[in-house]
Amino acid sequence: MSQDRRTAFILAAGLGTRLKDLTSDKPKALVLFDKKPLLQVILETLIEQGFNHFVINIHHYGGQIIDFLDRMDFGVDIEISDERAQLMDTGGAVVQALPHFMHSEAVLVHNVDVLSDIDLRRCYDSFRESEDAAWLLTQNRDNKRKLVFDNDSNFLGRYNLETNEFDRGGMLPSESKLLSFSGIHIFKPKYFRTFKLKPRYIFDLYQKIEMASKFTGYAHVKSKLVTSNYWFDLGTQEQLKHAETWLSSNR
Repeated sequence: MSQDRRTAFILAAGLGTRLKDLTSDKPKALVLFDKKPLLQVILETLIEQGFNHFVINIHHYGGQIIDFLDRMDFGVDIEISDERAQLMDTGGAVVQALPHFMHSEAVLVHNVDVLSDIDLRRCYDSFRESEDAAWLLTQNRDNKRKLVFDNDSNFLGRYNLETNEFDRGGMLPSESKLLSFSGIHIFKPKYFRTFKLKPRYIFDLYQKIEMASKFTGYAHVKSKLVTSNYWFDLGTQEQLKHAETWLSSNR
C-alpha cells in the first residue's frame, strides 16, 4: 500500500444548530470563516499537511456542498458519503463510509468546525506505523465533557463533570485520566468492518474495539496527547468571531 496516500474523513453532515441563523439556509460546512467556507479552510489546511484523499459526509443542505466542490479544484481526490436519507451520527458515518476507505490503511477524522495547527501529518504517519486501532487526539483543556483513559492511555469512556455521569456506568476507575477531545481522531478501517450500519456515536464503537483488545493484547484505542499554538471549536457565532480575531492579530 502506498505510503503517499493520506486519507481524511471530514465530518460535515451536522445540522449546525449552535450557529443558529447562519445555518438556516446552508450547511455548517459552508458558513464563512475569514471570508472562506469552513470546508474550504479545513481542506486547504489538510492539503498543506500532505493529505491527498478526502471523504466528506453530507446531510443538512448536502446538495450545496456537492455544488461547492464541483465549482472548486483542490487538486486532490474528493468523495462524498451521502447521508441525506438518514443522519448516521459519528459512528454510523464511519461505517457507512468504509467502502471509500478500501485502499486506505488509516483514516484521519476531522470535524469541519475544528481549526488548529496540530501537526496532523506527523500524527497520521506515526499512527500508521503503530499496532493500535485508533488514536484519539486529546488535550489538557478546561471543559466539562471528558474522555476517560487508564494509566496505559487506553480508552475507557466518557465522563460529564457537571452531572458526574460515566457512560460505562458506576464510578470512575481509580487512577484514570480525564482529557479533552480535540474533535480529531485516526483509525484503521479494518477494525470497523464487523459493525452493522446504523446511527450511533463513534465512542460507542471505540469502546467495543478497546474491549476486544483485552483479548488480543493489541489494536488498542489510545489517547494521543497533542499540543498546538491554537485550537478552536467554531461551532457558535461567538466562537467564529473569537477565532477570526485571534488569528488576524497573531499572523
